[in-house]
Amino acid sequence: MSGSGKMSAIGYAFLVVLGLAAPLVLYPIFLMQALCFALFACAFNLLIGYTGLLSFGHAAFLGMAGYAMGVAVKWWGLPPEIGLLVGTAAAALLGYLIGSLAIRRQGIYFAMITLALAQMLYFFCLQAKFTGGEDGLQGVPRGHLLGFINLENDLTLYYFVFAIFVLGFCIIHRAIDSPFGQVLTAIRENEPRALSLGYDVDKYKLLAFVLSAALSGLAGSTKTLVLGFETLTDVHWHMSGEVVLMTLLGGMGTVLGPVVGAFIVKTLENRIGEFGQLLANQTGVEWFRTIGDSVTIVTGLIFVICVLAFRRGIVGELIALFRKQRA
Repeated sequence: MSGSGKMSAIGYAFLVVLGLAAPLVLYPIFLMQALCFALFACAFNLLIGYTGLLSFGHAAFLGMAGYAMGVAVKWWGLPPEIGLLVGTAAAALLGYLIGSLAIRRQGIYFAMITLALAQMLYFFCLQAKFTGGEDGLQGVPRGHLLGFINLENDLTLYYFVFAIFVLGFCIIHRAIDSPFGQVLTAIRENEPRALSLGYDVDKYKLLAFVLSAALSGLAGSTKTLVLGFETLTDVHWHMSGEVVLMTLLGGMGTVLGPVVGAFIVKTLENRIGEFGQLLANQTGVEWFRTIGDSVTIVTGLIFVICVLAFRRGIVGELIALFRKQRA
């Protein structure tokens, strides 16, 4: 193993230990939500960062998998592990259907096709009875893993969610470092050249799209298991925009960037209201109490700053700085 490979292995081992110890210090529900969105962002990054395909409809896979998982567990009485598989399979099937249509176009046309199809799915979920409409699918039980592990305990569920995240992250990491991932990178850099070398570009793009959709579905299914409900928020185009923000903020085309971006965005959403209250108490300016209601403005401002000052994202800039120091 090379020196850089050893450093990467040590770094990943440290992050695993940190993840195992995190619920002893931080709120487990917040950590589980952040891990679900981190997996979602990593799956999206596989598509945009390594294949060069910008999907504006990725929320469809997150939300539909959550609905499928909720129906399987709540109505069909299936155990949670089977419910997760049902949700992931539903997202993969949906990804194949949407991807088969979308990959026929490139650039902005690809993005607009995915957005249009995802919005059609949003209005379907708004009208369908099994989704609960605007009320959402409520009361999804956590159940027992393998029939005897009680997932009602937050700490037990956290370690199960953490294991799912590690599994999904390893799948993405292996795909990136494989010959399959090298072909995806070649398609991103110069698609006509990859085509001239004899690669079936459409097949590779469709495989990447389905894999990204399936892992997004795994994240959505896990999120429904954690929270016990699924709503229209997860299938709305705002969620697709949020995962773009997470990926760009952390570092598009980097392995850990989407994870960092997801944790930053979810931390802002959960803590910015408390920060506003603190500022209001310290300064006496009551306006600060309304900051929590304007979280999208704050995240949008951070996005603008990131685009202007950190073009590679946080992790991307750190990697560039590290390489510059070594050189």
